[in-house]
Amino acid sequence: MNLWHALAGALILFGSTLALTAALGIVRFPDTLTRMHAATKPQVIGLILVLAGAAIQLRGHGNVWTLVLVGLFTLLTAPVIAHLIGRTAYREQRYRDGLLRVNALRDDDVE
Repeated sequence: MNLWHALAGALILFGSTLALTAALGIVRFPDTLTRMHAATKPQVIGLILVLAGAAIQLRGHGNVWTLVLVGLFTLLTAPVIAHLIGRTAYREQRYRDGLLRVNALRDDDVE
């Protein structure tokens, strides 16, 4: 086992640990906004680490470009999905009171 195999294994293990903590956060957090945080940040970073480990393991193979495309697609779509989920949760008032410090979407008439 050389250095590349050890690095790939470490990346895959650390990425899967981050994905596991994200899954636990989704189950345990109380409201939509905190669940959304757990679903996006550690999940995406965990997936990127797993993909990087798999790319190191498969270096020189044609499937590496597929892994790169999956990573790019995830990085492009995860923030958009999180934004839409957050706006929907706000509009349906599915957040804890006192959680938002600045309410930029407030419907009050300011004169």
